[in-house]
Amino acid sequence: MSDAMARKIVVDDKQIAVDREGYLRRLSDWNRNVAETLARQQEITLKAPHWEIIDLLRDFHRRHEMSPASRALVSLVKKKLGPEKGRSIYLMRLFSGSFAKTASRIAGLPKPDNCL
Repeated sequence: MSDAMARKIVVDDKQIAVDREGYLRRLSDWNRNVAETLARQQEITLKAPHWEIIDLLRDFHRRHEMSPASRALVSLVKKKLGPEKGRSIYLMRLFSGSFAKTASRIAGLPKPDNCL
């Protein structure tokens, strides 16, 4: 599929546009059901620890109009949720691989700057 063609996911019988990497084209399309669908695409089942991070990311984005890259996300989690959760390994276990990108995608936010 070319970049010019719209990609979509279907949530609650509604088609939602995403870019070629799976990020929402319109942030206003996000809700918890959309997050669940995006997570399933990554083979992630969202549980309370995931939602803590997602809620933190969404709040960060509301205040700063950006998604934090990996290092900034680790620092944010450490500050807000404590040192046991503010570690890369903890976030990788929840969101795998490039955790900042994956968590931002599921949270319905843009791809973090400085993430390839």
